[in-house]
Amino acid sequence: MALNIVLYEPEIPANTGNIGRTCVATGSRLHLIEPLGFLLGEKELRRAGMDYWKDLDVTTYLDYEDFLQKNPGAKIYMASTKAPNIYTDVQYEPDCYIMFGKESAGIPEEILHENREMAVRIPMNPSIRSLNLSNSVAIVLYEALRQQNFAHMQLRGNLTKYSWD
Repeated sequence: MALNIVLYEPEIPANTGNIGRTCVATGSRLHLIEPLGFLLGEKELRRAGMDYWKDLDVTTYLDYEDFLQKNPGAKIYMASTKAPNIYTDVQYEPDCYIMFGKESAGIPEEILHENREMAVRIPMNPSIRSLNLSNSVAIVLYEALRQQNFAHMQLRGNLTKYSWD
């Protein structure tokens, strides 16, 4: 089972490209809720995702309702600077969905309000509006993976010229 990253109306192609690369590196699926602020073929998107974009498991949806209809019963955590819960205080299931909002406005408040228990935040200084979207995805995604003991991931690196043994 793979974790699922959901981007609600992402606006910046470089962020989505970086997130796509992170999804490939972690074996996660990417879900994009339209409208997007770019075309999926834009070179900035592909440059940020580098040559990994072809390996990405990505699905697009017409809108939030389309996403919900096509993923019935999905357990969706919603990452937002407005959330009442800290992202490390929840237990992420192996096939859960972690949703992030668009760069300029986040997840709409009406969606957050309806999902209070599932809304999580990354702690930060109060003078900062928010973190970069791709950084936020990496922080929360890797916490979910850590909770699952990085299942199916390479846990040890190798030197090119030397051996660790």
